Amino acid sequence: MRKKRHEEHEEHVDESWLIPYADMLTLLLALFIVLFAASTVDVKKYEAITKSFEEVLNGGTGIMESEPSTMQPQEGSFVGLEEDPEEDKEEEKEKEKEEQEESEEELEKDLNKLEKLKDRIDAYIGKQDLDAFLQTKLTEEGLLITIKEAALFQSGKADLTGDAKELAKEISSLLVTDPPRRITVTGHTDNRPIKTSQYQSNWHLSSERALNFMTELLKNKNLKPELYSFTGYGEYRPIDTNKTDAGRAKNRRVEVLILPYNVEN
Repeated sequence: MRKKRHEEHEEHVDESWLIPYADMLTLLLALFIVLFAASTVDVKKYEAITKSFEEVLNGGTGIMESEPSTMQPQEGSFVGLEEDPEEDKEEEKEKEKEEQEESEEELEKDLNKLEKLKDRIDAYIGKQDLDAFLQTKLTEEGLLITIKEAALFQSGKADLTGDAKELAKEISSLLVTDPPRRITVTGHTDNRPIKTSQYQSNWHLSSERALNFMTELLKNKNLKPELYSFTGYGEYRPIDTNKTDAGRAKNRRVEVLILPYNVEN
């Protein structure tokens, strides 16, 4: 009996998955080229990036077989990614100049306000006939009120007299501004040495005078203590000679400096 040979039929595997797999490999290859080219940019690498994207997006046959790109970037640069450092510096300088001009304009406006405050204080000094004891001066640092020792203290003492307390009360009302300003109070002496059980030096005497006067000012509840400070300079910041009685009298003083708004202590 003749045996029939059965023809063996091979089963064919579905290979349609190869198409998206090949596309994925193409995209990965394009990505690696982009990353490599971006590490150091030049004309050749720019063309490689362009070719890779043209092949992937336009359905070309291969990355290395595409036509050269018609885009011609400038030598050694990546168009649109590099910034001009000189242009950045110019913009920064222009910005700094504008900020400085705005700051100077604000300072000028504030100094005009201090000028008006000076006029108010001068009017009070004239009304009370205190020209011999109080003086005002508008400086670059702010509005300076100078009060001579004779209007505040007895010689070699730091306690305010009764009249001095009334004077401090009047001055404190003139220091109320909206918004509040920073105020510094400084004490000064002549160069004659002092050494007592209470004050070992002119440093101590000038500092306590400044503190006592500031404390009297701050009895006005409309003032903000956190904006006030004091210091003593002793005999080391004279405004006149210490060789005459008149000069020494001028050097013995308390100064109240009203600061512009844009100046911090």
